[in-house]
Amino acid sequence: MMEIRRLSELNQFIEAVQLQQDIWGFTDRELLPVRLFVVANKVGGHAFGAYDGNRMIAFLLAIPGLKEGCRGYLHSHMMGVLPDYQNLGLGRTLKLAQREDALKRQIPLIEWTFDPLELKNAYLNIEKLGAIVRRYLFNNYGTTTSHLHSGLPTDRVVAEWWVAEPRREIPAEARIPIPANIGELRHTDPAAARAIQLRASEQFTEYFGKGLAVVGFERSSDAGTYLLAPWHSQ
Repeated sequence: MMEIRRLSELNQFIEAVQLQQDIWGFTDRELLPVRLFVVANKVGGHAFGAYDGNRMIAFLLAIPGLKEGCRGYLHSHMMGVLPDYQNLGLGRTLKLAQREDALKRQIPLIEWTFDPLELKNAYLNIEKLGAIVRRYLFNNYGTTTSHLHSGLPTDRVVAEWWVAEPRREIPAEARIPIPANIGELRHTDPAAARAIQLRASEQFTEYFGKGLAVVGFERSSDAGTYLLAPWHSQ
């Protein structure tokens, strides 16, 4: 039976570090260390794990953040699910546990970065959770050793999840389509994948510069499409 547990013990943090290697294949220098989990847990962040019996199969780590005007928020830094347990809704379940903790502590905002070429993640973040996106980060983590990144620059967008306020519905004024086979192209044709990434980065930065934000996401057999509309700050 699978369940979500709040992580607080050293042995649990060690398991979460091992999961990073199992999921992404990171080298030691790219792993989030046990000490970060310990510190995050003590200074206002949190960590959750999904368990199948006594085996940790997914985890999530968040650290506290501070914006101008002393506005606190949570930066959800990493979430991972073992390949054999993906597509079972564990990511959403972990995020909802995170939201519950934030609401209990009256923290209005959770942010995290994600790869805009990862269409399943986009659907989860934007459609299932209701996050918005209005910032684009170029090569945020540099080139990594993970086989999942396929040597591409680690471009990211920033998800903003205003946990106490459902996202309002706004008609889309612009669209950014990403081919549905982008995951395959990463491995079979990196040059084509890079061209798609470059085109998307230009579109995102253009629309964000005009005050638009991602407020929806559509999926079809051909593409995942980001829907953008004017957005006024919370």
